[in-house]
Amino acid sequence: MSSTGHPVDPFTAWRLDQRVAIVTGGGQGIGAEIARTLAGAGALVTILDRNEATGAAIAAEIGGQFAEADVTTTASVSRAVADVAEHRGHIDILVNNAGIVRNTPAEETNDEEWQAIFGVNVEGVFRCSREVGRIMLAAGRGVIVNVASMSGLVVNRPQPQAAYNASKAAVIMLTRSLAAEWASRGVRVNAVAPGYVATELTLRGMANPGWKHEWLAATPLGRVAEPAEIAPAVLYLASDASSYVTGSVVVVDGGYTAW
Repeated sequence: MSSTGHPVDPFTAWRLDQRVAIVTGGGQGIGAEIARTLAGAGALVTILDRNEATGAAIAAEIGGQFAEADVTTTASVSRAVADVAEHRGHIDILVNNAGIVRNTPAEETNDEEWQAIFGVNVEGVFRCSREVGRIMLAAGRGVIVNVASMSGLVVNRPQPQAAYNASKAAVIMLTRSLAAEWASRGVRVNAVAPGYVATELTLRGMANPGWKHEWLAATPLGRVAEPAEIAPAVLYLASDASSYVTGSVVVVDGGYTAW
C-alpha cells in the first residue's frame, strides 16, 4: 500500500518521478551519492550545502538545483526551503545528511566543540525537518530521511567521539519522535544508520593503522562501504516501496552492530 493506502506496484514503487527532493550536505561523500541516486530515480533534487563549489558541481551533474545554506542558522534554512518551495511548488522528500565528526577524548572536549557537533548533527536536522515539515504537513504528504550512524546505537572503537555518538543517538530519537507526531498527518520519518563508509573522513581515519585494524576486524564483512552502498537504503525509505515504514532505523553497517 502507498502512503495514501492505495496498492503499491512493486515494479514502480521505487520511482520518484517529478518528486521534489532536498538533500543537505549533498556536495560530497554520502550526500552526493544520495543526490545522484534520487535523481536517477526521477526526483527533482536540490542540494543544500555551505560549499557552493562542490554543491553546485553535483547539482549540475545530476540536472538539479543548488541552494547555499547553513543548517546551523534558522534564517539560512528558512530562506533556502522557501526558495525551493516557491520554485518547485511543493517539497516531497527531505534527506538530512549534513553532519560533522570530531575525535576528541571526552575530558578534552570543550563546550564549543560539543555545541558545534550538536549544532550541525542534531539542531540542523531538527531545523530542516521543522521548516520542510511545515510544508509537508500543510500538503498532507512527505517523507523525511535522516542520516544517523551506527554510532548512535553502539560505541564503536577505538576512536574517542562521545559528542558524535551522543549526537547520532539524538538523531535516532528525533526521527522516532517526529515519525510518531506526524504519521497521522501524512508525513513519514525514518533514518539510515551507516557503518564505516569510504568518505574523506573515514579514509583519513584509516590512515591510522591501529584504527584501520580495529574497524575492519570489528566488521563482519571485513571492509568499509562505498557511499553508493548507502544511497539505495535512502531511496527505499524515500519511495513508496517503504510506504508502511515510519519511525524506523535501517542499519547499513556491514554487520558491525551484530557483534
